[in-house]
Amino acid sequence: MTTATNLSELTGDYVIDGSHSRIGFVARHAMVTKVRGAFNEFDGKISIDGDKPENTTAQVTLKVASIDTRNAQRDGHLTTNDFLDVENHPEITFVSTSAKQVDEDNFEITGDLTIKGITRSITIPFAFEGVAVDPYGQTRVGFEGSHTINRKDYGVTWNAALETGGVLVSEKVVLEFEISAVKQA
Repeated sequence: MTTATNLSELTGDYVIDGSHSRIGFVARHAMVTKVRGAFNEFDGKISIDGDKPENTTAQVTLKVASIDTRNAQRDGHLTTNDFLDVENHPEITFVSTSAKQVDEDNFEITGDLTIKGITRSITIPFAFEGVAVDPYGQTRVGFEGSHTINRKDYGVTWNAALETGGVLVSEKVVLEFEISAVKQA
């Protein structure tokens, strides 16, 4: 990847390429290890204003039913009302409300994250990973970022006490974003 020295070259509308992006999460399990997962179905768009990065916008929609932790039983439990309640809340959304360029390659995107019908403002730091033209002539940009939330803030409160102390699932969940987006004509 090549880092753009002139952000104005990036100005335009982009669609997140779901087959080359990952939106995932990490949570502690049984207080001794971490479980990683991802949403296999999502879509999103980014409108980059390279001349005025503060005007950049982004929105993402995740399909809760597409959750994948590599364990079908756990995935099934995560879609119940104990966790994400896919029947009543089939999507998780993020809609940006502001953007800030921190330095040449780092940005902060603030927006409304809605999980299980509860909306809270979060700020996600993103690193610009570069721009490239793929073999099909499409301009691609890459961004990576992460943010830690407390799942209880979104009504995701189920847990089980452990015999040895502690709980089965941590309250803190790290959201992970590895984004490849394709510029639209």
